[in-house]
Amino acid sequence: MKLAIVIPAFNEAGMIDKVIASLPRKLPKINEIISIVVDDGSSDDTYRVASRRADYVLRNIINMGVGSATRLGIEAAKKLDADIVLTMDADGQHSGADIGNLIAPIATKKADITLGTRMLNSKGMPFVKVFGNWMMNILTFLFFHIQVTDSQSGMKAFSKEAINKIRIDSISYEVCSEIIGEVRRHKLKFQEVPIKTVYTEYSKGKGQNVFNAADIFTRLISLKIGKRR
Repeated sequence: MKLAIVIPAFNEAGMIDKVIASLPRKLPKINEIISIVVDDGSSDDTYRVASRRADYVLRNIINMGVGSATRLGIEAAKKLDADIVLTMDADGQHSGADIGNLIAPIATKKADITLGTRMLNSKGMPFVKVFGNWMMNILTFLFFHIQVTDSQSGMKAFSKEAINKIRIDSISYEVCSEIIGEVRRHKLKFQEVPIKTVYTEYSKGKGQNVFNAADIFTRLISLKIGKRR
């Protein structure tokens, strides 16, 4: 069984090497692990640094957004015939030690998609991020009628069947909610799995915040209309 780990990255030259180095080399039921970094138009040395350690490095010429980078990485994993695809952030927030637990329900056919949830143990998580996540959980439920504890987690895993069914149209952070919507649209089996989040002064400043909500709300409306056509 082949696992592809997709890491969208934007201006992460100082962190991407550590993130790739943290990935496991062996996992139960997995015969091959490949890393795919998608450099989303970085203006620093992300591409060069990632190329030294990752198995594959793709590059957007300009910054397209995390949704576009995620889609590109998943499409690459499909072409490489991956049995399981896992996405994770490039800023060091996610621990490679959690990957085994996240893919286990998929490897044993108990789930089609798993979502790594930070909210079951949010100790150390900045209040603004907790509040923003709570708001996005509500928005995600209103749009897609699936209740989750951490709708905006970037750490997810997908079966081959799931990546062949879901359609990602997002260009930015709304991708997290869109994927949950795809779970409902295709009636996929879904599980949340607790993960540890590594918060540093650097990682606290990355990712989404409460001020993104209005922009994500507008984009979700467009996505909802588009998928009905």
